[in-house]
Amino acid sequence: MEWSYQPAEELIAALRAGEVASVELTDEAIARIERDDKVINAICVPDFDRARAAARRADRARARGEDRPLLGVPMTVKECYDIAGLPTTWGMPPYWDHVPAEDAVQVSRVEAAGAVVLGKTNVPLGLQDIQTFNEIYGTTSNPWDHDRTPGGSSGGSAAALASGFGALSLGSDIAGSLRTPAHFCGVYAHKPTLGLVASRGMVPPGTPALPVDLDLAVVGPMARTARDLTLLLDVMAGPDPLTLGVAYELVLPPARHDRLGDFRVLVLDEHPLIPTGSAVRAGVNRVADALREGGARVERHSPLLPDPTEAATLSMQLLISGSVARFPIGSDEQLRTRIAALSADDRSLEAVRLRALTFSHHDWLAANHRRELHRHGWRRLFAEFDAVVCPITPTPAFPHDHHPNPMDRRVDIDGAGHPYFDQLVWAGLATMPGLPATAVPAGRSPGGLPVGVQLIGPMFEDRTPLRLAELLEQEIGGFQVPKQGDRRPAMPSTPPRRGRR
Repeated sequence: MEWSYQPAEELIAALRAGEVASVELTDEAIARIERDDKVINAICVPDFDRARAAARRADRARARGEDRPLLGVPMTVKECYDIAGLPTTWGMPPYWDHVPAEDAVQVSRVEAAGAVVLGKTNVPLGLQDIQTFNEIYGTTSNPWDHDRTPGGSSGGSAAALASGFGALSLGSDIAGSLRTPAHFCGVYAHKPTLGLVASRGMVPPGTPALPVDLDLAVVGPMARTARDLTLLLDVMAGPDPLTLGVAYELVLPPARHDRLGDFRVLVLDEHPLIPTGSAVRAGVNRVADALREGGARVERHSPLLPDPTEAATLSMQLLISGSVARFPIGSDEQLRTRIAALSADDRSLEAVRLRALTFSHHDWLAANHRRELHRHGWRRLFAEFDAVVCPITPTPAFPHDHHPNPMDRRVDIDGAGHPYFDQLVWAGLATMPGLPATAVPAGRSPGGLPVGVQLIGPMFEDRTPLRLAELLEQEIGGFQVPKQGDRRPAMPSTPPRRGRR
């Protein structure tokens, strides 16, 4: 039997039953990577020797009667997580040889749960793109169409999952970086509630790995089934032990409902600032139809929904001001000259992004105050609804676009060009207030590309959108294996990958 595309849940059952050994699963995954990843370029830092050693340890532990949540399951980890002995570069050439001495807290947690880490997956420069390419490791391609991106910044993880390179992956998300790659590659991802999952050790190279509270950014699970997302989230969830100083077990509230017919869902497919492409709109409607047929209460409009235009503005302000604080660009004088040239009436997202580059602390506090008002609005909405279904981006995966200035790129939506970063507005709907959101497959476009949607849930009620994802998977199906007929070379991959073979 071939195991590469089996869910982690089924691999665990087979391991417990003695039907397969972790060494077999690991060898099969490595063989698939060595065969297929020359085209996809998802695994940028292989760690095969240590993976095989971990698999042998897992088999010996099981033979002794041990049973841990992920014991013997092969998986991957996004490159931005520290793994002792392996490079962590964030795709930034000055840090090509940065090798941390300690594991990120989430790497420690999955390894303590028995997982076998095959290696690290590719990312864009500084994790700041909707695609996945950098000068160190080259370009990652979409397994469904090698001329297209798998998304970013967890594009390597999504491409690895869609290619059968491990059953699970650790990713991260600040502007859709878990959800967009899942949508583009036809897999599942979950953006946890802000603060639910400890992120220490997922920091830019050269930055101390401290238990800081991140603004907007989260780390989260990726998988090929909804139930596997929950399996991995249960391993990941909980505060950093350095913060509490004691062991602590987090108990999340159960899902609000167990049956599809009991859910109350608000479905959105239009945004005031950017059109929704026909393929994505069809995916949203496919989910809405399945909900209705399953007996759920489905609404298309609600006066309780916080203003999406202001939400997009706040999301951009918080995102860009935080990003430029970590990775400065240009001089303040040059930026202020460009900003002064803007019309006072210009409220476009392009103008919002430019003004946010020079935000003061006073400006940030004002935006943060508005965010709290939005959070209160979401609390009121979730008193009437259990989840919100909406797009992740307006289109399926788009062709590789490596124009050096992302601000000059355009995204094609049904034949019309739009500013590249405007497509982040849907992801920002959940990111800005810190809400949990589960990305689920919702069919394919007329051209055969995956289409996904996100299920946004109430804060710290992550199990509600996760359970809804499980129920929808039963109704409309989930992950499909990409067709293997397209074996064209991927875009050139620059220096050879590093790590342990």
